[in-house]
Amino acid sequence: MSSGDKRELRMVSLCGLLGYSYPLDSLERALAMEPDLIAVDAGSTDPGPYYLGAGESFVSEAQVACDLEPALCAAVRSGIPLIIGTAGGSGAKPHLDRFLEIVWEIAARNELSFRAAVIPADLPQDAVLEALAQGRMSPCGNAHALTEQHVRECTQIVGQMGTRPIIEALDGGAQVVIAGRCCDAGIFAAEAIRRGFGHGPALHLGKIMECGTLCARPAGANDVLIGTIDEEGFEVVPANPSRHCTPESVAAHSLYEQPDPNQFHEPEGTVDLSECTFEPAGPRGVRVRGARLVPPAQPTVKVEGARCCGYRAITIAGIRDPGIIQRLGDIEASVRESVAQALHDDPFVTEEFSLRFIRYGLDGVTGPLEGLPEPLPLEVGLVIDVIAPTQELADQVLKLARSTALHQHFEGRKTTAGNLAFPFSPSDFRGGPVYEFAIYHLMQVQDPSALFPVEFREM
Repeated sequence: MSSGDKRELRMVSLCGLLGYSYPLDSLERALAMEPDLIAVDAGSTDPGPYYLGAGESFVSEAQVACDLEPALCAAVRSGIPLIIGTAGGSGAKPHLDRFLEIVWEIAARNELSFRAAVIPADLPQDAVLEALAQGRMSPCGNAHALTEQHVRECTQIVGQMGTRPIIEALDGGAQVVIAGRCCDAGIFAAEAIRRGFGHGPALHLGKIMECGTLCARPAGANDVLIGTIDEEGFEVVPANPSRHCTPESVAAHSLYEQPDPNQFHEPEGTVDLSECTFEPAGPRGVRVRGARLVPPAQPTVKVEGARCCGYRAITIAGIRDPGIIQRLGDIEASVRESVAQALHDDPFVTEEFSLRFIRYGLDGVTGPLEGLPEPLPLEVGLVIDVIAPTQELADQVLKLARSTALHQHFEGRKTTAGNLAFPFSPSDFRGGPVYEFAIYHLMQVQDPSALFPVEFREM
């Protein structure tokens, strides 16, 4: 896009998620276009509640540091902001603290000086309990009804911030903004909104930018995307010349993770896409126009909380015998019955547990949603999964289920050896603590930004 006298803002998305990696020459091409900011999403709930509850990262911290270092150095030396959202993977205090250690290590190694803004996203239990008691908590999607016990059992509780805390950080002179749990689009939209561009186009651009070149062809979340917003709309183009965007690919990404093709929801309100247009812009880019923001009737903050609900043990086995594959359902039923009887007779087992057979090749992905394939496959991979209140009980149940399944008799059985082939020895694996989303709800608030105080630090 030729700037001329037109007011515009150019931003760089490093990749779909910090720790996914990206080509350094793509970043160099993007920097040659003199962008106004660099931003990247650093977390997600996609891998499930474990990482929030356990306070761990779901990508390699070594790769996070590898991805972050050239971007941090480039931003500081170019004098442009670097904005990072959902730091550390889930954006709670343990994730934010470890991410800050990585930032300080990189800064010290490269002798960088800058002003940083850190925005925690942790919510006190008492604040959530008060909102619950006042009827200000509602399920997000098909989440369960929330109880006081759910809240008290959470190891981490975070709120999902929008653009306003990031704007406050930028207003305060921060060159590096490190946010806890954050809406993906807000990471990119904040500076555009701060500079007076329309909320609808800014958030729509953020929606496209947050996954890197997942909106391009060939698609991939591990490459650099350049976005430019102006008063008419915005354009996106991959930095890598081997990729290109099409109107179809960008329009399709507007629907990413959304149940309604005409809108998506952010803390700032609902972004209406019903009047959007997608047109080619040059040989590899796309221009988008028409998004508008519909403010919410009542401000809300999405709250996520994870609690430990047990401990896991699994074993993995292969099945090649067609007779076993044909009668696998009967074998599993017999194993369940035998295990239940054995543990019923054990006076030391008084707690509940779950025992699942996940059958890859039959219905391991779809479960009961589809019938069994015809003809049956030649091979099936079997995962025996146990969750129990203690690791010791999970181990005990798994060992009993595995050994019973190995030798379980069935009609027409010919083998005198085992029914299962184990690819590993030992065959059993401790999965450790299992977490679930105890809180996945919207909390009505008067001022969402008050939940996310901005802390400034000089490096």
